Amino acid sequence: MAEILAFAGSNSSTSINFKLVEHTVSLVQDHDIQTLNMAEYDFPMYSEDHEAEHGFPDALVKLKERLEHSDAMVLSVNEHNGNPSAYFKNILDWLSRMDRNFLLNTKFMLMSTSPGRFGGVRSLVVVEGMIPKFGGEVVSTFSLKSFNENFGEAGILDDDMKSQHQKALDTFLNSLNK
Repeated sequence: MAEILAFAGSNSSTSINFKLVEHTVSLVQDHDIQTLNMAEYDFPMYSEDHEAEHGFPDALVKLKERLEHSDAMVLSVNEHNGNPSAYFKNILDWLSRMDRNFLLNTKFMLMSTSPGRFGGVRSLVVVEGMIPKFGGEVVSTFSLKSFNENFGEAGILDDDMKSQHQKALDTFLNSLNK
């Protein structure tokens, strides 16, 4: 049984990426899952001056401890102007200052969604390239296009996207058993 940490790279209280994360982990059995709502975490913007004067924020230290106790992660990243949000990039900047390999040997199911037809895929591609730099391994990816039309109370509505999501989830879960 793997320890899975699940969260979205968004600090919005109405994050559609967090909704996708919650749906995804609701489909997982036989693993210990911790879900984090990042809207509850506030981090100062990274700067060398802030780090030198104040050290690492307590919330960041606690987040890093959770990361260290996880074998795998389900992460859905939001997109701002074709890139990951400044909030998520800021978290990566802080964590990499604490430990460059803070994701060492961690497997990822990486996802994205947006209200638009591209589903946040540009941000997903950027983060997919970043995770290995910190020691993580992206095992599977999934992008849900046009969230408002393709997601409802029952989860993913479009049959093709639902199938793609399940395949990405199965690939991720199968990698945890190896």
